[in-house]
Amino acid sequence: MSSVIHIGQRAIGANHAPFIIAEMSGNHNQSLERALEIVDAAAVAGAHALKLQTYTADTITLNVRNKDFLIDDKKSLWDGSNLHELYQKAYTPWEWHQPIMERAQQHGMVCFSSPFDETAVDFLESLNVPAYKIASFENNHLPLIEKVAKTGKPMIISTGMATISDIEEAVKTARNAGCKDLILLKCTSTYPALPTNTNVLTIPHLKQMFDCQIGLSDHTMGVGVSVAAVAHGATVIEKHFTLNRSDGGVDSAFSLEPDELKSLVVETERAWLSLGQVWYGPTEAEQKSLMFRRSVYFAEDIQAGEVLTAKNLRVVRPGFGLHPRFYQSLLGKRARNNIEKGTPVVWELIE
Repeated sequence: MSSVIHIGQRAIGANHAPFIIAEMSGNHNQSLERALEIVDAAAVAGAHALKLQTYTADTITLNVRNKDFLIDDKKSLWDGSNLHELYQKAYTPWEWHQPIMERAQQHGMVCFSSPFDETAVDFLESLNVPAYKIASFENNHLPLIEKVAKTGKPMIISTGMATISDIEEAVKTARNAGCKDLILLKCTSTYPALPTNTNVLTIPHLKQMFDCQIGLSDHTMGVGVSVAAVAHGATVIEKHFTLNRSDGGVDSAFSLEPDELKSLVVETERAWLSLGQVWYGPTEAEQKSLMFRRSVYFAEDIQAGEVLTAKNLRVVRPGFGLHPRFYQSLLGKRARNNIEKGTPVVWELIE
């Protein structure tokens, strides 16, 4: 496994802050002007990458209305549409890709895409994208994975709905076709997803099973689940992004707004910074605080030869005297000389 993967100029790995991907998806609402505003807002919020989706309704499905192609789910955001209608609303026109990518590059932000068929890979290669993402619904599209792998560029695969054997097959296909830099994203393919069905404990298990970097494609509301994922080793976080959920759009209901994306960038980096290493005892930063620990002090003025008792010895702050573990053994001993109240107890003062 490559310990560090580079997408554009950005390094991704355990020793780097989480790589934050803002997924535009169909939140441009079929307006290039809005799409460019989304790029600008993502950059201001601190996202490291903007991601597109590259397909047309015809490259992803058939325009028929039999029951197989109708969305019949009252809980779905897209209930009543057929798949072709949904993807006509959601797709990003291919002629928009270049201006969107150029705008992202102007901000110093990486821009890449999820191809949904082989023609999309050819198109994205013509734009020299720095990486590819395989969406959860495509993680069983082995010919697509193979074609992407042959580009030699980093590949990110979402694992929504995939069994261990499904993931193993996808990973094997990618690696056998030449993929060296692979990242898997834990994903729950419900929209929105709930924290209770996100199962971030899968992240370290995936890392162990497939010996690659693991991230999270997060469809939950807020940033808490992403922070938890980073705490369990995620190096990449992908979140859908929009200017304002109230503007509507195919993915708006579970997308972050600009202030939330900024919070995601800040809080996931804080979570990463907090990981550190296994450590016990005072850190370097805590050295000055050691004085505030308890130790044994003389609580009264004491004459030479006087017996030490619970009245004239106390365990108090600060911590310059003997450790409290010695308190019981000090009781009944005698002072070696005259001692002033507030003096730390040290062995040299005890007979």
